Amino acid sequence: MPLHFLLFSLLFAPKPQNNIPETIYGFKEVALDGSIIDFSAFKGKKILIVNTASKCGFTPQYEALEKIYEQYKGKLVIIGFPANNFLFQEPGSNEKIAGFCQRNYGVTFPIAAKISVKGRNMAPIYQWLTRKKYNGLQDSKVKWNFQKYLINEKGQLTDIFSPSTPPDAPEVIAAIEKI
Repeated sequence: MPLHFLLFSLLFAPKPQNNIPETIYGFKEVALDGSIIDFSAFKGKKILIVNTASKCGFTPQYEALEKIYEQYKGKLVIIGFPANNFLFQEPGSNEKIAGFCQRNYGVTFPIAAKISVKGRNMAPIYQWLTRKKYNGLQDSKVKWNFQKYLINEKGQLTDIFSPSTPPDAPEVIAAIEKI
């Protein structure tokens, strides 16, 4: 193995985690307000997980996410995960992020405390979402802010939508409505 590849792998590969639950329902994440988002409470609902950022060209997707959340509230939960991994587009504190989301988009869906969605400090939930050995569907990489991961009512990852795919795109709505 070439030395530069080995160095790159050591610097940027996610840290091995022993605390990754077998299912999405094993996760408990800290919310922006310090409360706990317990994924076991979402059994029987679809879950749309989105990495978010306040200073991104895709930030207006918050508006469509909120509309979808309100429309499908009985069968879908949306959870935002603010991350500062792409061009420092989420530099604020948890308090600033919460204020921004409420003031500009009236967000009422759960938003977790800021995490890392790639690299060496990738949060365990994103290791689960991006690795087939955990999610059972496929390996993926978070390409940019507002990538969307859809989990079905049984806790299985079923779809991954690119950051440029609006939350209210026909293919996203079809996947949410799929029985």
